[in-house]
Amino acid sequence: MKKVLRVVGLILVVVIVFAAIIASMVTKPSNSDKVWDTEMTLGNPEAKNYFIVYSDLVCPYCIAFENAIVEHEEEFQQYIEENDILFEVRLSDFLYEYGETNPIHSRYSALGAYCAKNEGKFWDYYNLAVTSVWNDYFKSSGKAAFTKMANLGKDYWIDIGKEVGLTEDFEKCVRDEYTLDEIVENANKTTKLASGMPYFKFNNYTSSGFDLGWDYQYVLMYFQAGLDSLK
Repeated sequence: MKKVLRVVGLILVVVIVFAAIIASMVTKPSNSDKVWDTEMTLGNPEAKNYFIVYSDLVCPYCIAFENAIVEHEEEFQQYIEENDILFEVRLSDFLYEYGETNPIHSRYSALGAYCAKNEGKFWDYYNLAVTSVWNDYFKSSGKAAFTKMANLGKDYWIDIGKEVGLTEDFEKCVRDEYTLDEIVENANKTTKLASGMPYFKFNNYTSSGFDLGWDYQYVLMYFQAGLDSLK
């Protein structure tokens, strides 16, 4: 009888160990394990829905998408809270690294955003940068404005930082390109994960592109597709 009990006990231990292994394999990874940088996220870190947009601040179609959100900032914040969404912007100088014309202002824009992030003001900077680029260039000229931006130097992006109250350290960070390695690394990762700008991964839904004439309702259509992809 004792021998039988030992065998049964051994079997139970083996079953428990295998069950634990299987459970660990099927457990959904935490969002926090997948986020590139928490400073570039909005919403609950452990939300049920995880929405990512790959972007470049001088990409016309990226700005059209992002400006539609900025124009409805409070409504958007409420939307992601009500729908339990973690929203992440994966921003880089993708167009400089991998674009056809390698626009240097793509790199400068990323330097501004990353240096602001290092001072804990990414979203303040990002929202104003989106509004500024949209109103100064794309709103009236459409995608043709992309070529008009060619002469934009670092001062344009530094001035945005000054408007949101960033310090002299921010300006030095941009001018001396302190965050360049991180920006280039993220651009390299982006090219392996995204096709086109902007590129969306909203849960199991992926897509790219956004028309300059589309408004916030089209943003919600993209988001709804992401929510529906888990059903």
